Amino acid sequence: MKCVIIASGDLAYSDDIVKIIKDAQMIISADGGAKHLRVLNILPHVMIGDFDSINSDDHLFFKKKKIKILTYPLKKNYTDTDLCVSHALKHKASDITLLGVTGTRLDHTLANIFLLKKLALLNISARIIDKHNELYIVTDYLELKGKPDEFLSIIPITRAVSGITLTGLEYPLKNADMKMGDTLGISNVFKKFTVSISINKGIVIVTKSKDTIVNNSHQKQVKNV
Repeated sequence: MKCVIIASGDLAYSDDIVKIIKDAQMIISADGGAKHLRVLNILPHVMIGDFDSINSDDHLFFKKKKIKILTYPLKKNYTDTDLCVSHALKHKASDITLLGVTGTRLDHTLANIFLLKKLALLNISARIIDKHNELYIVTDYLELKGKPDEFLSIIPITRAVSGITLTGLEYPLKNADMKMGDTLGISNVFKKFTVSISINKGIVIVTKSKDTIVNNSHQKQVKNV
C-alpha cells in the first residue's frame, strides 16, 4: 500500500507532488502539514500529532470535514512524523513518501532522514521529497530516473561501505569502498535517464538534486569542492 505523510516543512505545490499525494492509498497529515493539504484541496485519511504547530483555522476546517484526528500529548518520546510512520506501518504500508519534512529545523530534518534508514531496514520502500531534492536510503540496490546533468550524491552513514557500483553517471564506480566522512560520492551527474546504485555492505544516503550543471568548467569546480 502506498502512503504519503505530509508535515509542515518545505513543500512545492507541483503537479508531480499533487499526483504523488492523490495516487496514495493512505494520506496522513502530520500536525501542521494540514496547511499544505488545505491549499491543495486534498483531504487526509487521518491527522496525527500534538498539534502545537497547526493553524487553528486549518484544524477546525478538517475537524468539520470529519477527518479522523489522533491527538498526542505535547510531551512525548516521538516526533509527530515518527508517529505517522508508525501508524502507516501498523496499517501495512509498503511504500512511504515523506513530504514537508525538511526545512529550517535541522534537527527535525536529520531525524526524518534517519527515519528513512529505519524504514529501509524494515524493507519498506521510502523517500523524502522537497523543493530541491529527493532523498533515499540504500542498503543494497536502487534504480533512479532523472534528467541528464542533474546531480546525484551518495553519502556513507555506516563506518564503511563496500562494493559500491554506480552506473549511468558521469563518474561511475565499480566495486568501490567508502568510509563515513568520505566526500567522493558528492556531486556526481546523471548522464542517462536511469541510473543505478548498488552496494554489497553498509548503508548510504542517496540524494538527487534538481540543480543542474551549466558547463564543463562549473562541473569541474563542483568536483573540486
